[in-house]
Amino acid sequence: MTPLAAAAVQRCVAFLRAINVGGHTVRMDRLRDLFRELGLAEVESFIASGNLVFRDPGGDAEALERRIEAHLHRALGYPVATFLRTAAEVAAVAALRPFGDDAEEAEGRALYVAFLHAAPSADAERRLAEFRTPTDDFRVHGREVYWRVLGRSSDSAFSGAALERTLGVPATMRSATTVRRLAARYPHPG
Repeated sequence: MTPLAAAAVQRCVAFLRAINVGGHTVRMDRLRDLFRELGLAEVESFIASGNLVFRDPGGDAEALERRIEAHLHRALGYPVATFLRTAAEVAAVAALRPFGDDAEEAEGRALYVAFLHAAPSADAERRLAEFRTPTDDFRVHGREVYWRVLGRSSDSAFSGAALERTLGVPATMRSATTVRRLAARYPHPG
């Protein structure tokens, strides 16, 4: 049973890939309507980068991800990888300090979270470790990869596309600040 199936009705976040980047502009009201067409309730968007929050009556998370992806592909005309997390999972991602204390909070550093469908293989983790530099560092925790950049992401030779090629799976990236803001705005009740 997947984490989404654990509760009858819960708040979920869909992190969408390829929304409002690379020429794929979609209004948030359109995305909310597309989610409502799937029977999802209390649909809200959080900033215009493809974060949709909704209440789901429960069920198989993987099946719901596939339903959302298929519906968005039909409606928008291009694939939109979808990564679902419960409010509790978002809170755990936001609370994790993968590089220790406040190392990722220091001035001149950026921290990003890449959401994946499943935990990467040990081989994929080894390939990712080969990209560690004085500028870039990575930590894998479950279905998330944390990427710390000393400086701005534009100072790095690494990218979200490089992450996907290295791991061999689709991913979508958010700043840790965005994830923490989501967790604060939509707290898990328990």
